[in-house]
Amino acid sequence: MTVRDARPSDLMGEFIGRDLTVLSAPGFVPLPFRGQVVDETKQMFYLRPPGARRARGVPKAGLRARLDLGTEEIPLSGEGLRLRPEDRIKRLAPRGRGRRA
Repeated sequence: MTVRDARPSDLMGEFIGRDLTVLSAPGFVPLPFRGQVVDETKQMFYLRPPGARRARGVPKAGLRARLDLGTEEIPLSGEGLRLRPEDRIKRLAPRGRGRRA
């Protein structure tokens, strides 16, 4: 699996269902922590580790992680993701010239 820089199109998609590996997060142990994203809010990712029944909340503030896209992994910084998921998609969407009547 290769690691590459994130493109805006990678961050526009849904993170729920993807695997996330937490490399560092303030006050969060054990590291590295790997789990499937089951929910996302403005301030938190909720990850379910393999074989576990309950999800653990990981704050986005200060987060350094890798998101698994299948054949590639992209590095994530939690500071850039600290907004609601639907707002992230709107903010990163390409803006073209509007249609004029």
